[in-house]
Amino acid sequence: MPIVDLYEHSDQKHNLAHFATLASLAAVDGEINEKEKAILDKFAFKLNITEEEYKEVMKKENRYPIQTPQSGERRMKRLFEFFQMALADQSFDDDQKNLIERYAVGLGFPVDIAEKMVQKSLDIFRGRITFEDYQYLMDK
Repeated sequence: MPIVDLYEHSDQKHNLAHFATLASLAAVDGEINEKEKAILDKFAFKLNITEEEYKEVMKKENRYPIQTPQSGERRMKRLFEFFQMALADQSFDDDQKNLIERYAVGLGFPVDIAEKMVQKSLDIFRGRITFEDYQYLMDK
């Protein structure tokens, strides 16, 4: 098996883990409503989740725990990846924002910090940052 195949497989496992986590978050209240399902469908498409993988993840007996990285940098990277994925189609709504806030809390960020991080990330990804923030980012 070529090394490239190993990386592709690893990427797909990573995507599946992200999707399973989102599905678990959506079902945290016991049921996935139509809005949540629409968001999950969108994420499944963006993550290249197959129909079989989707069905397996969505089974009621499957509730995947969030696998929280130990490193703060890796947690930030996961959050960053979600924003990249969520904003890939230039569309982002409050339901997606709420789901990612819940994911940030699941990653170990306190609720108030998670909300601020998500809002700041949205501002950065949408290009709505202050000059001071822009300057700070450019200096890094």
